[in-house]
Amino acid sequence: MGYELFVSIRYLRAKRKQTIISVNTLISTLGIFLGVAALIIVLSVMSGFETELRNKILGINSHILLMRLDGSMEEYRQVMDEVKHLDRVVASTPFVYGQAMVKKGNRVTGTVLRGIAPESALSVITVGSMTAGDMSALADDATAIEGGDLPPVVIGRELAGILGARYGDEVEVLLPMGIPTPMGTMPRIQKFTVAGIFESGFYEYDSTLTFLSLSDSKRFLNTGDAVTGVEIKIDSIYRAGEVAGKIEERLGYPYRARTWMEMNRNLFSALKLERTVMFIILSLIVLVAAFNIIITLIMSVMEKTGDIAILKSMGATRGSIMKIFMIQGLIIGSVGTFLGCVAGVLIARNIESVAAFVERVFGITVLPKDVYYFPTLPSQVNYPDVALIVLITLVLCFAASLYPAWTASRLDPAEALRYE
Repeated sequence: MGYELFVSIRYLRAKRKQTIISVNTLISTLGIFLGVAALIIVLSVMSGFETELRNKILGINSHILLMRLDGSMEEYRQVMDEVKHLDRVVASTPFVYGQAMVKKGNRVTGTVLRGIAPESALSVITVGSMTAGDMSALADDATAIEGGDLPPVVIGRELAGILGARYGDEVEVLLPMGIPTPMGTMPRIQKFTVAGIFESGFYEYDSTLTFLSLSDSKRFLNTGDAVTGVEIKIDSIYRAGEVAGKIEERLGYPYRARTWMEMNRNLFSALKLERTVMFIILSLIVLVAAFNIIITLIMSVMEKTGDIAILKSMGATRGSIMKIFMIQGLIIGSVGTFLGCVAGVLIARNIESVAAFVERVFGITVLPKDVYYFPTLPSQVNYPDVALIVLITLVLCFAASLYPAWTASRLDPAEALRYE
């Protein structure tokens, strides 16, 4: 780079009347630092939230849901045999869905009945943590829990709280559709024993979902040997669309395979939009710092008018003069970007310690457990995002240095030295 780099570094230091330039340089660097650090931290936390939500959703739901467009599925065993031979398919399990009311004492609420076969379902889905009992209690050969021979159910923690039910209690499940009798259609009512209580981390699931064994759900919902559909797990969640297409191609009409992305499109689209908006808003910090670089360099050009004239008189070209001030802008941007990257990544990777410190100092709760259902503040540093932030910041700093550098290169040495 030659002397241009040496002169640029000299111009960044303050001498006598140039203190204001040095202060502006410091402010510009600080602005870049804060903007880059804030972008990395916020995007990392949002990536962490998205990953946690995805993991929770894919815990209690499968990657692909296979159903018939014309109703229930009686030949589900043959379908599972067909599906298991496809590439990327790891496991599959049948399920039965139904809507009912669940009652204990004088408390009653709506619920979604979900019949599963634990011996295959637990290789496809996970229900989070069990606060009481175990999902294996729903297996057909499971031993009844102490207290009776009633069929078992596993309910969510919030649903248990709504009903006031505990492990081993009896609950009544009412099917509003009912059964025909000589006196008209009567609701079907059956007693069950609470054989387990789960906590998925999603209020919607924990407050509405009730698991039954596959055989009990078929019997109670009167579906015969038919099931609602088949849940499928694959080895890569991002290839769900590709695998779903192959399943539909192999089975043909009337089978319909829906992926986890299709079923949760609104949620993840909202998260993506929020992430994009936050990126744009926080980028304004970097943009403001870039404008400050323009002001700093313009003031430097005005202060160094005599020096520029002397350099030109000694043979410096317009390109060399431009390089001096462009390098000056890039140095400010590079130092701020580097420090911002280091601080942002360190804070993002240790966000839980930072959150705990903020809670102790200010006496606030950063992540209320009863609202977010996350045990810790999630954070996931996405290094491609970090690289994009660095690239955008350096481009902005380079662009900010162009006009002052161009102005300096057009300076007329004779006019400049006339008043020196």
